[in-house]
Amino acid sequence: MDWDDLRVFLAVARAESLSGAGKVLKLDPATVGRRIARLEQAVGARLFAKSPQGYALTEEGQRVRAHAERAEQAMAAAVEEVQGAFGLSGQIRIGAPDGCANYLLPQVLTAICDANPGLEVQIVALPRVFNLSKREADMAIGVSRPEAGRLRVQKLADYRLHLAAHRAYLAQHKPIRTLEDLRAHRLVGYIPDMIFDKELDYLKGIGAGAVPFASNSVSVQLNWLRAGAGVGIVHDFALPAAPELVKVLPELLSLTRTFWLIRHQDDARTERMTRFADALVQGIRREVARLEGMTRAEIALH
Repeated sequence: MDWDDLRVFLAVARAESLSGAGKVLKLDPATVGRRIARLEQAVGARLFAKSPQGYALTEEGQRVRAHAERAEQAMAAAVEEVQGAFGLSGQIRIGAPDGCANYLLPQVLTAICDANPGLEVQIVALPRVFNLSKREADMAIGVSRPEAGRLRVQKLADYRLHLAAHRAYLAQHKPIRTLEDLRAHRLVGYIPDMIFDKELDYLKGIGAGAVPFASNSVSVQLNWLRAGAGVGIVHDFALPAAPELVKVLPELLSLTRTFWLIRHQDDARTERMTRFADALVQGIRREVARLEGMTRAEIALH
């Protein structure tokens, strides 16, 4: 059995289509289909059932997948053993919510890559939960701890959020002395039916009304606040990037959330992924502490 055919098989199993696997492998779908047919002939069984929804593994395919993933891990381990003395290398893809992806990961991953010149890192910033079983990413950062699946979950860091607004907006509108006063102000927040995790439903917790300026992107929300659109919840670690914003009612409303690092259970045995994860955890913790310390210092000056 050819390892390269197994690699194609895993790509189809994860993408559930020939075209999706072809994009990952940089092969045309017809070539992917021929490789799957060759593998099925070699093992003497159908590995996929084709349907309008795509390619689903048969019972025999599920058994082959378990062996193929072990072979994949063995190949990765062999590469690591040869390259380990020279630092981390190869490509790692991280999925993350866009607040973390925009305001934490770039500087943290730059430092990691500076220390490991052979490393290539990709950030996928999407406001949803990532499917690691389909290898949408090698690891993901989430705002809730998953309770199901063959996953290894590690706490990254706690982070804080507060109401904030542009100084000019606050100067031009009614003063905000209590949470009730927010009803007289325009709110900036998430699109209600696109909140993919209950931990992000910040405004519901304070009984807020309509949100006239809404986006599924944290960066868009922040830029709305910078444009003087209204008042919204902001990550403390994002505030240094927007010095024109100030916290509103910090003594009355302070939220704490947690970032979790989520990995496929099988990757826990991969030294390269573990070393990278350790560097990521330490980097995120330092960066959150540094940026939140800057916002506390700014408040102390005022």
